[in-house]
Formats: sequence, C-alpha cells, structure tokens
Amino acid sequence: MTLDDVAAQAGVSAKTVSRVVNGERSVRPDTRQRVLRAIEQLDYRPNLLARGLSGSHAYTIGLVYDNPNAYYIIAMQQGALTACDALNFGLQMRPCDSTVPGLAEDLRDFVHRSRLSGLVLTTPVSERQATLRKLAAYRIPFVRIVSAAKSPHDGIPCVYVDDRDAAYAITAHLLQLGHVRIGFLRGGKQHHASAERLQGYQDALRHYGVTLRKELMIEGDYVFDDGFRGARRLFELAEPPTAIFGCNDEIAAGALAAAQSTGLHVPYDVSIAGFEDSPFSRHSWPPLTTARQRADVIVERATRMLIARIRGEHVDNESFNPELVVRGSTAPPRPKSRRRKRG
Repeated sequence: MTLDDVAAQAGVSAKTVSRVVNGERSVRPDTRQRVLRAIEQLDYRPNLLARGLSGSHAYTIGLVYDNPNAYYIIAMQQGALTACDALNFGLQMRPCDSTVPGLAEDLRDFVHRSRLSGLVLTTPVSERQATLRKLAAYRIPFVRIVSAAKSPHDGIPCVYVDDRDAAYAITAHLLQLGHVRIGFLRGGKQHHASAERLQGYQDALRHYGVTLRKELMIEGDYVFDDGFRGARRLFELAEPPTAIFGCNDEIAAGALAAAQSTGLHVPYDVSIAGFEDSPFSRHSWPPLTTARQRADVIVERATRMLIARIRGEHVDNESFNPELVVRGSTAPPRPKSRRRKRG
C-alpha cells in the first residue's frame, strides 16, 4: 500500500496525504478526516526510515529515565510503545544518572546524535529545574512526568501524578482499621514523590487526630533491602507499630520479609501496605495493599502529549490519580494481649 493509494481513496493529492501524515496544520479539518479514514481503511503504514532519511524530521522520540526497577522500566516502555505505534513514531530508551553535572548537555547531544523529535522525561530527571530550563533554551520539545497534587503552572507540559492523595488514602485505610502507630518507610529524597507520599501520610494522621511520631518515620531508598532494614528498626522500638506503610511496593515487600523473619504474622500481628501496584505487591504473600499507579498508562499519556506538541497542537496538563487496592496484608490490629512478641 502506497501514499498514492491513500490519495486516490481519499480523493486528494499525494501531497495532501503527506501533509496529514507529517502532522502539518495547514490541512482543512474535513480533508484531514477523509485522509485519516482512508489510511485506516487501507491500513497504510508510512515508511518511517525513509521519512527520517529524506527530511529534517526524525519521527522518533526518546524516553529518559533514572530508575533501576526493571518492572517499572518495562511498564514505561510498554506505555511509550503503545503511543508510538499508534502515532507512527519510533522510540529510543535512554537511562541516565539524574544527579550528574551536564545532564542537559548530555540529553541535547543524545537528541542531536539520534535525530530525535523530542523527549519524555520521567522522575527524577523531570524534577531537575536547571536541566529543564536548559533543554527549553536548546529548543528541544519535551513533556515531563511529575509528582504533584495540583497542576504545575510553569508552562512546561506534564502528566502529574497525585501521590499525596493516594498516600493519604492508604494511611486513612490503616487508621480506619484501628491502627494508630503506623510506621512510614520513606523512599529516596532525590524523588519528589517521596516528599509527596510523606505529606499524604502526615496529612492523614493530623486529620484523624493521631500524633505524628518521628521515631516511626525511617529514611531509606526505593529498594527491598532498605525496606527490610527499616522494618527491623521499627520492630526493635519499645512500642513498635502495628502497621507499616512502605513508600513503594519493593520497600513494603522488604518490610514483609522482615516481619516474617521475626516470626510475626501479617496482617494480624502487623499490617503492611505499599505503593504502585507493581509485581512485588501481587507476588508477595499475603499480597500487598497498595495504590495502583499504572506506569504504562502514565507514560503513554505523556508520549501522546509530546507527539501532539511536536505536531504543533495545543496540549493541556493531564492528571493521574492512583487508586487504593486493598489486599490481604492489612487487617485490624490484634488486642495487645494477643499480639506475638517480636523476636
């Protein structure tokens, strides 16, 4: 199937079809719709390689991430590919260290070397304000994914994830079960999501009139080992928590292993909740109560937004609200007389 076939089907010139395929805005809406219908009817697929070699537009985008979690990377890739396949774009993945000096220059060189049309920036890369300003100065189109309770008003297109509200819902769930001593295992400070989830936890405690206790909040990173170590520290307190909220599912899975290593029964001796609804939450036993945060859906939205921006279309910020998922790892606390001694 060729471009000329699409033109004949739609009753327009081949040049008009080319304009529609290239996302040019000079085509009248009714003509654009006829061409798009013809493309769908004929199952026409443009030759992206030929387009990239013959012109200045590459029709490929980059997905930039700084996250070692393989499950998260796979989900992001699936989301970006879904959007790229639907909109006839290619995709390049780009791991990076978001803390290195010269990150903006590295990304600029990546874009030029790979002849990319733009970038999707995931957290924490998307939270480096100096990098964002430089990328904007280099005139590189990008869309970012950020953790925020409200839509940012800085003029940079984004998909914003309300981690704070979801963390509030998890903490409120534990409070409603009857827990008042709830441990919080924090993720890495370089991620703004960590601060947002901590804020949601704190807001829920205040709203329910529960005293905020610093000894119940443990610093760490988004890894299993920190969840294990942090939970063991909580279990060693003179008055340990009856519930633990891990800042992500991997942390929570580590806390679950720590509880089981000390002979505690989850959820009856201690309830444990995570965040993200990753395979860690579903493969644990018992399965973890969590907040469903679809990385594939979030990245697909950001990718579609970027491609629309590349095509010169107006884009508005989009929100994503993780949903509470209650599973077998949380239950009302046992009366003190029936709790097992932590060993």
